[in-house]
Amino acid sequence: MPNNPYNWIDKSLSIIHKANWYRSVKTIESLPGATIKLEGKKLINFASNDYLGLAGDPRLIEAAIQATKEFGTGSTGSRLLTGHREIHQELELEIAKLKQTETALVFSSGYLANIGVISSVVSKRDLILSDKYNHSSLKNGAILSGAEILEYSHNNIEELTNKLEQYREKYRRSLIITDSVFSMDGDLCKLPLLLDLAEKYNSMLLVDEAHATGVFGINGAGCVEHFNCTGKELIQIGTLSKALGSLGGYVAGSKNLIEFLRNRTPSWIYTTGLTPADTAAALTAIKIIKKEPERRLKLWQNLETLLNLLETENQQLGKGEKNLNERSPIICIPLKNAAEALIIGEKLKQAGIFAPAIRPPTVNTSRIRISLMATHETNHIQQLVASLEGAFH
Repeated sequence: MPNNPYNWIDKSLSIIHKANWYRSVKTIESLPGATIKLEGKKLINFASNDYLGLAGDPRLIEAAIQATKEFGTGSTGSRLLTGHREIHQELELEIAKLKQTETALVFSSGYLANIGVISSVVSKRDLILSDKYNHSSLKNGAILSGAEILEYSHNNIEELTNKLEQYREKYRRSLIITDSVFSMDGDLCKLPLLLDLAEKYNSMLLVDEAHATGVFGINGAGCVEHFNCTGKELIQIGTLSKALGSLGGYVAGSKNLIEFLRNRTPSWIYTTGLTPADTAAALTAIKIIKKEPERRLKLWQNLETLLNLLETENQQLGKGEKNLNERSPIICIPLKNAAEALIIGEKLKQAGIFAPAIRPPTVNTSRIRISLMATHETNHIQQLVASLEGAFH
């Protein structure tokens, strides 16, 4: 019997099923929002990264329609060839204004921004120090760079300091990489301390503001603004697909950095430019978050409401640190294993709540991840807490 080079796929799928790691897509049949229709059932949505509720905002939809009419459905090529439009430059200027940097560069996704920027600024003779809880795009960007990678325990500044002290002088360049808001746990990096270390050890610092852009800071500029680190020397990366309700990624920084990346980053140079519709939607979203700070205020009010209700219901999740300066709209409920997470997720769904299980290999510890939106109403949050109480008893 001839060998089949694809036989291994069936075996791998069987292992995935046995480990309760199998995933399948779930079809949403409505506009994004605080409530959605999922496979025919209306659910309160606690699984979205649309923190400000802008993905279904009529103003973003209208901006996307108008841009499509004016510029077409696609950019048709790399920005260096036929893909550049005036609206791309306008978006980059608005991002730079929001982040208070010299300029910015827009990518077709946040993942492309991370793998491209990291692998462009360091290489084989260099050192990367990476938080163990960093997003996949940061970790894969580090691997692609060819640099020596040293992971430090999550948010462990002492361990990071020791590694810099021991290894920094052995390498040409050094780059510290971290999420500002960790997407699966919801906690924040210790940005001021990281900046101090970067300065002391002559290291670059790259911070991914994917879950902070639009959410943190008085103007929605992210954790850099939240921690009063605006204007400091660092590389800021983010996404247009979460609080900004569109698609794409960006890097913001000095003019020289952006000029370098525009000339040396394959994931920007060899990728079709962001569509006019996505660009216009993101541009409109940035203008909204500047003009409507009440959206962020409502988001933080919703978080405080949730934490208070959880504490009242004696849920373990509601105990401990409640300082909103150290919290995000992401709440994590750790569970024993993937099987338990799947059971709890299904119980919540039956109770009208969409907060699905998050399992390995995405995370080391299975969990239910709850993400709040500014458009959630108090009764939505009350139903969430009641459903959690029912699911765990």
